[in-house]
Amino acid sequence: MTAQFADFNLRPELEQAINTLGYTQPTPIQAGIIPLMQSGHDVTGQAQTGTGKTAAFALPILNRIDPNQVLPQALVVAPTRELALQVTDMIQSLGQFLDVHVLTVYGGTSYTQQLNQLRRGVQVVVGTPGRILDLIKRGRLDLTEVRTVVLDEADEMLSMGFVEDVEAILFATPDERQTTLFSATLPPRIRELARKFLHDPKTISIASEQVTLAATEQRVYYVNEFDKLAVLTRLFEMEDISSALIFTRTRVRTGELVTELNSRGYPAEALSGDLSQDAREHTMARFRAGQVKVLVATDVAARGLDVEGISHVFNFDLPEETETFVHRVGRTGRAGRTGIAISLARPSERRQVRQIEQFTHQQMLESQVPTIEDIQAKRVDSLIDKVETWLKRGRAKEERALVESMAAVGFDPIDIAAAALKVARAEEKQRPIPEISPLPEKAVRPERRPREDRSERGGRGDTRKKGQRDSSGQAKPRANIRGKQSDEEGMIRLEMGLGKVDGLRPADVVASIAGAAGIPGTAFGRIYIQNHRTTVDVSEEYLEKVVSANNKYKARGQSFTLTKG
Repeated sequence: MTAQFADFNLRPELEQAINTLGYTQPTPIQAGIIPLMQSGHDVTGQAQTGTGKTAAFALPILNRIDPNQVLPQALVVAPTRELALQVTDMIQSLGQFLDVHVLTVYGGTSYTQQLNQLRRGVQVVVGTPGRILDLIKRGRLDLTEVRTVVLDEADEMLSMGFVEDVEAILFATPDERQTTLFSATLPPRIRELARKFLHDPKTISIASEQVTLAATEQRVYYVNEFDKLAVLTRLFEMEDISSALIFTRTRVRTGELVTELNSRGYPAEALSGDLSQDAREHTMARFRAGQVKVLVATDVAARGLDVEGISHVFNFDLPEETETFVHRVGRTGRAGRTGIAISLARPSERRQVRQIEQFTHQQMLESQVPTIEDIQAKRVDSLIDKVETWLKRGRAKEERALVESMAAVGFDPIDIAAAALKVARAEEKQRPIPEISPLPEKAVRPERRPREDRSERGGRGDTRKKGQRDSSGQAKPRANIRGKQSDEEGMIRLEMGLGKVDGLRPADVVASIAGAAGIPGTAFGRIYIQNHRTTVDVSEEYLEKVVSANNKYKARGQSFTLTKG
């Protein structure tokens, strides 16, 4: 028998809010989580964003809130400001018929308003780890009455370097609290966190492919790298897009793509890590309201983004990690709607596509790029559809009068209609259909030479491994930031001139470098903060990106550069 909200013995005020919001029956994660939290269990929930997990923990929290208690009774920790604000909105919506005060706390904003609200009394605090911990250390956030702690998107907090802050926050809460942890994946560090702070937790797991991909049509187009923008604009012509989210690998690439799309008549805005909080919230508000239909973002900038009704997700660049692909695609095809996920891949990325398919248990449909003829036919069909719509409405009296007046002076009605259609199609000339180069006939990597021949081309025994040589035989210097090899294979150790005296934390290091260089949190290894300097291990794979962003790094209000460790 399918669970119903009435089965959960919720307050009448909550049932009223559920009905007002139009919820019909619980999602799988809600049906699993709510009864367990109602019974007082600690819970580990493995589920993606968009499964209804916010309501899954918000309803039990609100059901046990005492409005007369002025100290916080529940604490929700989220990795990003955006997600914290979204969680707050959901709690306030569900608690709209209760006298419940919810406070959102995050960095980059004044303390004054947050402190004033705390003094007046709040029942629920939602915030990012850094600001929550800061308020605790200042003695401004009293957690002695907290009954429930929720760790939302714990895997993201891990990748952003917040785990130490989260542990410090949990140590500051009562031992007898109820703790609920949500994570899309459960890597060893998150499992360790659960073992350390959760008491005999119950686990609810929603399979990723069921959550994020079941209602999503997936397609892949193999294209030349230099043709990606042209292919994207062709697809924009053919797809019925209500709103779209486009993912790129780097912040620079995001800005370039927005500029190109706008120049081609497709209004788009960038969601960038360097936006101020006000600018970010303004952009998101416009996107949710439909004033902006296309949002271009990196994975770092889009963390915590949760928007209903996205019809298309475009992977302009394939992500480095297969799990990141699931996060991206999961932002469409929600709440019973179908969605479309389109990936643009180079022929050399076929193996990566297969790895994604194996991970998601769903095949991508290999599709052909629309031809010029396809687009021309689509334009004609769209024009005819518009004309037929107005004909059926019968509300073109003024225009009909114009036709009659022109026919009265001798113009043929068919010629008038043809001329009107010509005028209507004039804007098409402003959108020329871009040319696309054919793919190489055999777009595969060349076969590797036998092992014994490697010395001829710089194999393991070749001195060129330590530095390329020019035509004179002199060694070429490597990039001046190559850094020292770390103790961990595949990592490079870099150094920055900030440390403990500057208030630096691991989360600051990860957030700054990942945001500016456009690399994932998984690219970081050991971070060692001393009094006046810090060393950070970065995956050698992302070193060039780190180098290229070396004039953009800022942490704790101070700029820094990375040098050899």
